[in-house]
Amino acid sequence: MAISLILVDDHPLFRKGLTHLLEGNPDITVAAQFADAASVRTWLEQGGRADVALLDRTLQETDGLTLVPELKRGGMRVVMLTIAEEDHEIRDAITKGVDGYVLKTSDPEQILRAIHAVHQGDSLFPAHVMQKLASGELLHGAFDKLSTRELEIVTFVARGLSNRAIGNALGLSENTVRNHLRSILDKLGLVNRVQVATLALEQGLVKKLDAG
Repeated sequence: MAISLILVDDHPLFRKGLTHLLEGNPDITVAAQFADAASVRTWLEQGGRADVALLDRTLQETDGLTLVPELKRGGMRVVMLTIAEEDHEIRDAITKGVDGYVLKTSDPEQILRAIHAVHQGDSLFPAHVMQKLASGELLHGAFDKLSTRELEIVTFVARGLSNRAIGNALGLSENTVRNHLRSILDKLGLVNRVQVATLALEQGLVKKLDAG
């Protein structure tokens, strides 16, 4: 059965060229293409479904990453197809849960390989990104965005403390802790404290700060 795919990019010429490339493969079907996030959300609300989404980072009036959770809930694997190649941009995409990351400067074969890889349940990122992932360099850097106070709160969250308990330990009100946690979630691109705790424990942040 052919891989059903949607293309989300706000450049008409790029969409046209990529659609031509994809439709030249009998095992890929372009189910729909969109120029903005609003159109994608409308399509999803109307029951739109596909296997894979090729998603640009920069869309009209929004960051394409905001669509990732919704696309994933719709059962799609997500390949970020973008010109954004800085470490922090790739890290943001990984944190959001994309399954593949391909630069628009890549050869067409690389795009096709990414589509097939994620459809089969694998992940595909550029070689230099995989090296940094293996060493933990990219995800460790995620915490660089946080203030010293926010890092303190993350360590308490990782230890399983409630907002009230964290406030008591740091001399802060429960509401202040809640506001800090909201900022932490926004900066890390996460949706709940469980994800914060998991990331902190996986990356050894608690041990690192305790040792310091």
